[in-house]
Amino acid sequence: MIAIERVETILVDVPTIRPHVLAMTTMYRQTLCLVRVHCADGVIGIGEATTIGGLAYGEESPEGIKLAIDTYFAPVLCASDAARPGSVMAALAKAIVGNHFAKCAIETALFDAQGKRTGLAISELLGGRVRDSLPVLWTLASGDTALDIAEAEAMIDSRRHNAFKLKIGKKALADDVAHVGAIKRALGDRASIRVDVNMAWDETTALRGMKMLAAVGCDLVEQPISRNNRAGMARLRAAGIIPIMADEALHGPVDAYDFSIRGAADVFAVKIEQSGGLVAAKAVQTIADAAGVALYGGTMLEAGVGTIASAHVFATFDTLAFGTELFGPLLLTEEILETPLVYGDFELKVPDGPGLGIALDEQRIAFLRRDAEPRPTISIASAQKG
Repeated sequence: MIAIERVETILVDVPTIRPHVLAMTTMYRQTLCLVRVHCADGVIGIGEATTIGGLAYGEESPEGIKLAIDTYFAPVLCASDAARPGSVMAALAKAIVGNHFAKCAIETALFDAQGKRTGLAISELLGGRVRDSLPVLWTLASGDTALDIAEAEAMIDSRRHNAFKLKIGKKALADDVAHVGAIKRALGDRASIRVDVNMAWDETTALRGMKMLAAVGCDLVEQPISRNNRAGMARLRAAGIIPIMADEALHGPVDAYDFSIRGAADVFAVKIEQSGGLVAAKAVQTIADAAGVALYGGTMLEAGVGTIASAHVFATFDTLAFGTELFGPLLLTEEILETPLVYGDFELKVPDGPGLGIALDEQRIAFLRRDAEPRPTISIASAQKG
């Protein structure tokens, strides 16, 4: 047995390069909950739990995740065998209800430590990778059509991204569709254009909106209506207008199964945090593959640790029909890894070193952590300038 000696949680605040506009909030910074699991054999595993807009997107926040891990997870972990991640996660599942994001961070750290211990990448521990890089789209979320077109053109020219997701739902339907149409006309066949409504529409508006979006060349509509209206999602999918993707409604294998039998989505946005961990995300993949549902690698806009944990999982997927959106680190003004992730030729390279294959930049973490002295000041004005 390899004991877990202690579990360390750190809150880190990082400004975004520009305001990131979603239907439910506008982000000016991202708050990360980083986790270190210190094992008795000297191995330290790292993980990350990150949400979108604090509590604006879901029921967990970085602050709540830290409190839950410190108070409820740590005693279970410190009585567990670090060399048996599956057993540890089973113990946590028995002791703690829900808390998917916190569980994902812990499972990531356990697999990172096990990979370092065995010399294997996490993707190999999860069954073996079938690809060494992943296609990555970029979200255009400034809300300004001209700025979004210029940003997309620059991404295509630099061969960083050639698929784009537009955040819509805050404006009137006609204005949103005009925005999408203008960008698609400007980019033409050089790029795929998708939209994320973040549940902002009712079913009637969604039906109209999907017809309008199909007419301007949109390729995919993500979570157009409430996560709770699964029957409505099935009706929208049955209309056959445009592929529809489940995201906010998809919280692991049970939801994936329900969506599959209802025929309520053409595509699943698989997110390791929303799923409840790396193994749970793999289960979502298995269900999707069996049901003939296409896959897309989603993000909670994590920084480098969570992004690469997701990349290791998605690298084991046989098919990724709609690619991934693992661009989270590119949205931040600060780098928290010793060696930045490698983006190029429209893809993200998956590290092949032991565990996650990455290391934290401890000096930057020490500076950015919320309890640093003196604490960094992050204001809306400074974030906008970035």
